[in-house]
Amino acid sequence: MVIQQDDDKSHPSKPIKTWKMRHLGIYWRFCELATTILPEDEWIYDFSFPKEGGKPNPHLWTDPQMAGDYAALIRDALTAADPTHAAQYAENYAAFALKIDAIDQAVAQATATMSEDQRQLLTYHDAYAYFARTYGWTVIGAIQPSSFEEPTPKEIADLMDQVKSSGVKAIFGSEVFPSTVLEQIGNETGVRYVDVLRDDDLIGGPGDSDHSWMGLMRFNYVTMVEALGGDASALKSLDTSDVGPDTANYPQ
Repeated sequence: MVIQQDDDKSHPSKPIKTWKMRHLGIYWRFCELATTILPEDEWIYDFSFPKEGGKPNPHLWTDPQMAGDYAALIRDALTAADPTHAAQYAENYAAFALKIDAIDQAVAQATATMSEDQRQLLTYHDAYAYFARTYGWTVIGAIQPSSFEEPTPKEIADLMDQVKSSGVKAIFGSEVFPSTVLEQIGNETGVRYVDVLRDDDLIGGPGDSDHSWMGLMRFNYVTMVEALGGDASALKSLDTSDVGPDTANYPQ
């Protein structure tokens, strides 16, 4: 099975690229999200995604404002591919944009309940770099290096020093990828280790009220804010239900 880029110029508009499966005449259109909404001079490189590796941090969707930009781009791509349903795409986007505005405001309100030195993140994976930049948080480190192997003893010692000097109240691991290193850092520094963040693993199952991007993000934000000493009540009051029915299954 061979997939190739199609040379057909009937759909030339960027960021949509048309690909086809040779011999079968099956076409796909790929919509480039991150590289379209984010200029190269705003890409973030960090511990998990160092600049020398050539791949910037891809976790734009944990920033609500950028997730809203994704949604607008998807609306435009779907409309270009299926203009018959343009009104429906516009309606769904408008409903989702209201939810984006609501979670954006709730994150800002929750952040305002925390001092600058409380808004510091040490996580298993560098998944909140753009979120941190938008809302005035600081990522002090991540456990998972670019090689996706365990950090070296020196790197662990350096992270322990950062935790101690920063005065951070909690460090965060992933429910999907448990980290004995973060647990060790928590035990040796006396800092609470919270191991329930779910960067891209939706809560519950299809049809559940929190089984959505917004439900996932609210869970993560509430977890981080409360563990670090902030007030997450604005986030807890959000309606996280999806704007339309979702029966899809998202296996990890």
